[in-house]
Amino acid sequence: MLKFAANISMMYNEFEFMDRFGAAAKDGFKAIEFLFPYAYSAQEMASQLRTHQLRQVLFNSPPGDLTQGEKGMACIPGREAEFQAGMLSAFEYAKVLDCRQIHLMAGFKPAGVDIEQLTATFQKNVQWAAQAAQPLGIDLLLEPINTRDMPNYFLNYQQQAHSIIQSIGASNVKVQMDFYHCQIMEGDVARKLQLYLPTGRVSHLQIAGVPQRFEPDIGELNYPYLFSVIADLGFEGYVACEYRPRRGTAANSTTDGLGWLRNFTQIQLIEANKLV
Repeated sequence: MLKFAANISMMYNEFEFMDRFGAAAKDGFKAIEFLFPYAYSAQEMASQLRTHQLRQVLFNSPPGDLTQGEKGMACIPGREAEFQAGMLSAFEYAKVLDCRQIHLMAGFKPAGVDIEQLTATFQKNVQWAAQAAQPLGIDLLLEPINTRDMPNYFLNYQQQAHSIIQSIGASNVKVQMDFYHCQIMEGDVARKLQLYLPTGRVSHLQIAGVPQRFEPDIGELNYPYLFSVIADLGFEGYVACEYRPRRGTAANSTTDGLGWLRNFTQIQLIEANKLV
């Protein structure tokens, strides 16, 4: 059976952040992810996880200066010391939250720097982080992100991420495959699942409707079919709901939009009972 996690940075925005843990648990989620934890107390978030019996499955590495729109710095030459300090902070949060995966954000390509230098810098930083994360039991995830939402982001394509991982050769560096970004940049999502999931290099999936990034039952992707592909391939990681509820911050907007998940859960239970 597929395991779903709620992204409480994008979902449950009708609640204050610390109240979103309980809201997700009330809707039946057993796991959560969020974007950036660094403005909050790790201990307070860990308390929320324990109280609501939730598992933290992912968060992002420090983005840099969010007020300037930064989204990571791993590809940027000259910021290696800042990158390393940020990752050490992320590891401390991961230990408190008992989180075994961190999305290592690549960052935007600075003007005037050729792609070879950016790639070499990125690979060197990822190698350093992988070595530091290994004894902690933490996997670092690389996520290709579309250039429509984030123009000039360094990492954009599934093959690009897999090639970098193969070049680095660290067992704890893997891919975070977001169907929303993949569909916008290259499409052919089912074939890419069939190509990459058997490699074992994809450890986390994220879903959203395309093109608005609403619930996955809205838009051009056929999620019931894609879920069947994932299940048939024996994927054991989490499928994270990283979407914005269509009704925004209206009361019960997130819960009311979960009909797709309730329906799919019922189908999974029916299929499981057939096998008993």
